[in-house]
Amino acid sequence: MGWIGLGKMGWNLCLNLLDYGFEGTVCKRDNEKAREMVSFGAGMAFGIEDMVKRLDKPRIIWIMDTHGTAVDDIIYEIEKHLDAGDLIVDGGNSHYKDSIRRAKDLGGKGIEFVDVGTSGDISGARRGACMTVGGTEKAYCRIQPLLEALCRPNGYGYIGTYGSGHYVKMIHNGIEYGMMQAIGEGFEIIGESDYYINMESLTEIWNNGSIIGGFLMESMKKAFEMHGDLSGIRGSVDFSGEGRWAVEEALEREVSAPVISLSVFERYRSIKNETYAGKVLSALRNVFGGHSVNGE
Repeated sequence: MGWIGLGKMGWNLCLNLLDYGFEGTVCKRDNEKAREMVSFGAGMAFGIEDMVKRLDKPRIIWIMDTHGTAVDDIIYEIEKHLDAGDLIVDGGNSHYKDSIRRAKDLGGKGIEFVDVGTSGDISGARRGACMTVGGTEKAYCRIQPLLEALCRPNGYGYIGTYGSGHYVKMIHNGIEYGMMQAIGEGFEIIGESDYYINMESLTEIWNNGSIIGGFLMESMKKAFEMHGDLSGIRGSVDFSGEGRWAVEEALEREVSAPVISLSVFERYRSIKNETYAGKVLSALRNVFGGHSVNGE
């Protein structure tokens, strides 16, 4: 298979496939990362056309890149060299409406398209991610061996027709925004209390039997271990478009979603007015996503 996109998530997912014995070809467009991946057993292609020529038919090419025009540009370059029956997988954070459009465009040329919502932190991408798949059931069956290698047991599944994999990932991120905001606000209240409370110790307690224990609280414990009282972390929070897209979807469907909506608005507000809750969110994003804590 061909692999395009060796960012934080793409790198670990590609390594995971190689570990399971899959033959992967990376593209020189990823420069130093591609050369390094070759040292782990991947093949090297010197461009999109060369990659396509190296792959056995029917081909599978997996894209892990940013959403928007970057994905369109990659697909435009790929499709010129593909044949009917080949399959493109978009495992990035594309808007579900873009995925529907791409599937229709490619389907008219006989090229299959699958949209995969990829969840999990960077280390999870190495040990086992979580993936939701949209497209035809036939295409899903074609990539199922890849999903089994990339994901935890029971951590992947077929959601429905084109766009549905990215649709539920968008909602997933909206839920994530709300949960993270609640954690940030809770720790900010504690920080303003009359008590001196060891935040790291508290997260350890909460992660053992508490209702709010789990991945995000475990990440919070790591954040306090790494960054102490978070004083060195900025209180403004960067974010991708998916939380905003979830709010837009709620408006379009006339669904009340105040928690998700306010969590998005709070991230906008944090850009101008930093808060301790913002520090908590920045620290969390650093732990599970490798995002900067100082804006660099």
